[in-house]
Amino acid sequence: MAMDLAAFSRFSRTFPKGEIIFSEFEPGDTFYLIQSGRVQLVKLIGEMERTLDILQPSEMFGEMAILENSPRSATAIALDEVKVLEFNTQNFEILLLGNPQIALKLLKMFCKRIYDSKRRFMILTLPDPQTKIADVFLMLDETQPDTDRSSERREFKTTIEGVAHWAGISASEARDILSHFVNQRRVEIFSDRIIVKNINDFSRYVSSRRNSSKHKN
Repeated sequence: MAMDLAAFSRFSRTFPKGEIIFSEFEPGDTFYLIQSGRVQLVKLIGEMERTLDILQPSEMFGEMAILENSPRSATAIALDEVKVLEFNTQNFEILLLGNPQIALKLLKMFCKRIYDSKRRFMILTLPDPQTKIADVFLMLDETQPDTDRSSERREFKTTIEGVAHWAGISASEARDILSHFVNQRRVEIFSDRIIVKNINDFSRYVSSRRNSSKHKN
């Protein structure tokens, strides 16, 4: 997201490498736009701490505190020295009123971030890594434009590492599971894309596993 934010340099803040920017469950009234460095988002799921995302410059985090007036849903950690623009309710209004183009871009970003966060949480709460990977493909299918819905075959411009990231598992574990899917003739893997032969097959599989997990709980 290319935006001219030079006028907002007074909101700049720097966090040293390893510093916790905010913690899960604590109250919050600020959000951040990364100018340099990387930020890791982690969340407690059961008794396990899972990485939700690793954010790069120009990405935003903590916005749910502004949108929903709710506690932090994850912990944010500076992976490098991180420079951000820090916004609260007051200066956020200044940002929106001062530049309608920025306001529109932020609104689009908010919508995508809300969808990504909720969809990622749905994936991470599935009972096993095989189901998580299957649901990653369903998530990709939901967001892929210009898809021929008359066909069950899907082609996704992603990699094993990308699938592992969304599923919250290691690349090696994702590679083993996808190899198993290849042997079952459910997917084909290329260097820059993965083909799912029957997306409806994965949909039925994920739905069955999710319902089974609910009944156990």
